[in-house]
Amino acid sequence: MRSNRVLTAVDSHTEGMPTRVITGGVGVIPGATMNEKRLYFIEHLDDIRLFLMNEPRGHAAMSGAILQPSTRDDADWGVVYIEVSGCLPMCGHGTIGVATVLVETGMVEVVEPVTTIRLDTPAGLVIARVAVSDGHADSVTIENVPSYVVRLDDTIEVPGLGTVPYSLAFGGNFYAMVDLDAVGLPFDRSHQQEILSAGLAIMQAINETAPPRHPTIDGVDHCHHVEFIAPGSDAALSRHAMAIYPGWFDRSPCGTGTSARMAELWARGELPLDTDFVNESFIGSRFVGRLVAETTVDGVPAVIPTITGRAWVTGMGQYLLDPSDPFPTGFQF
Repeated sequence: MRSNRVLTAVDSHTEGMPTRVITGGVGVIPGATMNEKRLYFIEHLDDIRLFLMNEPRGHAAMSGAILQPSTRDDADWGVVYIEVSGCLPMCGHGTIGVATVLVETGMVEVVEPVTTIRLDTPAGLVIARVAVSDGHADSVTIENVPSYVVRLDDTIEVPGLGTVPYSLAFGGNFYAMVDLDAVGLPFDRSHQQEILSAGLAIMQAINETAPPRHPTIDGVDHCHHVEFIAPGSDAALSRHAMAIYPGWFDRSPCGTGTSARMAELWARGELPLDTDFVNESFIGSRFVGRLVAETTVDGVPAVIPTITGRAWVTGMGQYLLDPSDPFPTGFQF
């Protein structure tokens, strides 16, 4: 058996969304910070992302995380997040998957009833508290990076849709939040292609006319997520369909999207600190969020969110590249 690439991984899913946790074969990515590593990876090593995320090893909604040594003295592990859309600064479901894998494989010292793991991510320090019983990771609560609103009740002109009301918030990635009623679509998976097409059109309009830019994280300057809010959603229970570039839905309730949604509700005065908020995905899985503190990002009011969810290990494997393979970086179909 010939192979000029061997990567080891532990696969998991977080409330329905996969995370392929890469444990070996990549080496140490250059960079003094985790975001510098992310930017270096984008420029020089993106073939690894394509190799792992694309078919035939991945699929159109694949997601992953590459473990790295931390660049910070106060963190246990570093993480570079990968998915079919690119390299994210932060991924909530992926962090829950990473923390679960670290406990389940014994890659961290496991303490019951709670194992605390400090993760160095491109967006900043994220703390994962894993509820453990009999050595099993039962659930994970992540304390996310500061989240804040960029635009509240703005509008954008979208070809084919007209004037679309939306809000834009950061929860580790930028999210446009749009009421499904505003685009005349039902919260129904039988209409998923129409919802996805609307989401991609809204992303394109935002990125062409009013792209966001994070003030302190280099290279975070676009919106690749539209959180379509279902009718009847409020600050206690919100349901959504999360459309993601280049054309898929998040199966999980989306941790950074939940953070952005809570920041929006807080900015409206609807969600106070220390109050449970349930966010439900398009497939019915749920995260429980809470806002635990107020802060600022470059002078802008912000909040610190926590997200609680579950992940399960689904497999372990080695991913190989035969030098004669005509699709060395896979393909999208």
